[in-house]
Amino acid sequence: MGLIFLGASEAQKRTQAPILAQGNIMRLIFLGPPGAGKGTQAAILAQELNIPHISTGDLLRSAIAQKTALGILAQAYLESGELVPDALIMAMMGERLAEFDALGGWILDGFPRNLSQAQALDRLLQILGQSHPQAVNFNVATESLIARMLQQGRKDDNENLIRRRLEVYQEKTTPLINFYKQRRCLIDIDGNLTPEAVNQSIRAKLSLAVPV
Repeated sequence: MGLIFLGASEAQKRTQAPILAQGNIMRLIFLGPPGAGKGTQAAILAQELNIPHISTGDLLRSAIAQKTALGILAQAYLESGELVPDALIMAMMGERLAEFDALGGWILDGFPRNLSQAQALDRLLQILGQSHPQAVNFNVATESLIARMLQQGRKDDNENLIRRRLEVYQEKTTPLINFYKQRRCLIDIDGNLTPEAVNQSIRAKLSLAVPV
């Protein structure tokens, strides 16, 4: 399905400006399997850098709650038991990345999820006149991921289901990881460390000063 791009929504009126200068804009993609801690790290770093932390789940929930045109379309798919198409997700992403608070940088949490979405994101960023992002890949041992997810106690989770979920993730994201590797914009992070150590590792590899 082709890429749909719609102009920025009324949310473009947001006025919180990022702290990064135009010449040092931080655009990041956080990749990693379920339970890797990328959402936690994205939230921490986004707050430190005063740039938005963006996930497709949040975009969908917000659009549906606000009953935007895209949200109404997305809700129709979900209510019929279907997945929201990539083209619709990209349209929402296009609106969000064009908002004022995202012009100085952003962190995408768990998106893109596959090579097709990565290529669509490239086209979207070209339309928006934004540079290619840096990809940050969180590596965590499988047994650690399983232990974390079982500890979280999600409903209906068991070890076999979690293992299958991780296998599906690897199948879908291996081409994506290779895509960013070939572009030489991928950094690997050891997600087995403590959250504080992971944050310091991210900052070191992105050459960011440690906050005091």
